[in-house]
Amino acid sequence: MLYEKLPGARVRCHACQWRCTINPGKMGVCRMRVNRDGTLYTMNYAEVSSVAADPIEKKPLFHFFPGTFALSLGTWGCNFHCKDCQNWEIACVDIPASSQQLSPEKEIELARRHNCAGIAWTYNEPSVWFEYTLDSARLAKQNGLYTVYVTNGYMTAEALDTIGPYLDAWRVDIKGFTDGFYRNLAKIPQWRGILDVAKRAKEKWDMHVEVVTNVIPTMNDDEEQLTGIATWIRDNLGELTPWHVTRFYPMHNLTYLPPTPVATLEKAYQIGKKAGLKFVYLGNVPGHEYENTVCYSCGKVNVRRIGYDTQVVGLDGSKCKFCGAELNFRTKLK
Repeated sequence: MLYEKLPGARVRCHACQWRCTINPGKMGVCRMRVNRDGTLYTMNYAEVSSVAADPIEKKPLFHFFPGTFALSLGTWGCNFHCKDCQNWEIACVDIPASSQQLSPEKEIELARRHNCAGIAWTYNEPSVWFEYTLDSARLAKQNGLYTVYVTNGYMTAEALDTIGPYLDAWRVDIKGFTDGFYRNLAKIPQWRGILDVAKRAKEKWDMHVEVVTNVIPTMNDDEEQLTGIATWIRDNLGELTPWHVTRFYPMHNLTYLPPTPVATLEKAYQIGKKAGLKFVYLGNVPGHEYENTVCYSCGKVNVRRIGYDTQVVGLDGSKCKFCGAELNFRTKLK
């Protein structure tokens, strides 16, 4: 899907914002789409690298069906090549001979069997197996399951519009807020399209949107970038949009950096609150008070969290049970 034929048996892919022009016999940046004699084929349809029944809070999604489990699936490959990749063993490799296949129909059965309320495509970038996630999302909606993309956000608008009717949540990374940072971390030259697509997911398709920034020492922990992200979220996604500032741990090609100091994350929290965001959360710091959802109006705890242990103590639908303030929780399928 989502490609055009060009002269000389070349093709141009429109699944993600690289919009790769691919010569015969060659692959795109993601290494999961190949041009065979002028026809673009996906190589990883139903090829699964990882499957787990995860708490939805692990995605992380804090304002979306709290306390439920999502069948979480990843494939192989990625359209980013991030220096800090936590899942490089599946994102930075070709499809191995040991790869297992899982049809969309079997995926739904698995979700039911393990009492999952929905399905999340995660671990690596879901748009690299776009056709599979589209078929799966359609089936999931027919079976009353919620659907989640955990994404770097580099999908094209036309890809978003194709899967948009079948997606409930868009959990997107905004990794930094400068051209230099995205080029350095992920070799991405034009990153602002990520912002446009996130806004489109919310406004055009009424998806629940939450944003994650993995705060990396010396790279995106400066006040300018953090303020830029927080301000953009407030102005374009709304002040009730959750922002997760998560702790970096040395991984992949950034093992020479230290873990993010908790004080740096607390500074990011304050930056988000100062910008006007009502819900800023610390990630990868289990037991920190900033994991909890606290009503901005009455100050009472609505959801208590310690790691992935979640207790809903003060919600009435999407509102605060104690004072009635709107908290932007999604607890019903659209």
